[in-house]
Amino acid sequence: MSSQVIKTTEELLQPILENKNLDLVDIEYVKEGKNWFLRIYIDKSGGVDITECGDVSEELSEKLDEIDPIQENYFLEVSSPGVERPLKTKEDFEMNIDKNIFVKLYEPIEGEKEYEGILKAFTNDMLTIEYKVKTRNKQVEIPYNKVAKARLAVMF
Repeated sequence: MSSQVIKTTEELLQPILENKNLDLVDIEYVKEGKNWFLRIYIDKSGGVDITECGDVSEELSEKLDEIDPIQENYFLEVSSPGVERPLKTKEDFEMNIDKNIFVKLYEPIEGEKEYEGILKAFTNDMLTIEYKVKTRNKQVEIPYNKVAKARLAVMF
């Protein structure tokens, strides 16, 4: 059910985003408490503003109303992914070399299931992350298929 909602939403959304030179980052269709939320995350080089999010929301809402693919009542939210945007595709990793990222793994590598550090390389489906242990810099190589979740991480 939710995968079909996401697929249909993406098909309706792509022409809208292409027309506005915006990129789709993610779509979520989730139930929180008793409410359903259809969340759309969009971006572009330099970031998106609230007006762009509002315009996409209005156009998408009209398209969704026309074909009515969702039985339940739901809230439509269109927003920027924020500074800690998720990294979902191989292209996301390739575009974020030399940035600080957080990665959660399906299974431990070198005894750890989470790493935060600088993404030094992404080649042959392998992430190379440089991270600190106390005052020493270390590197870990992580196969792309072992990544459960990843996102940009703000450094303090």
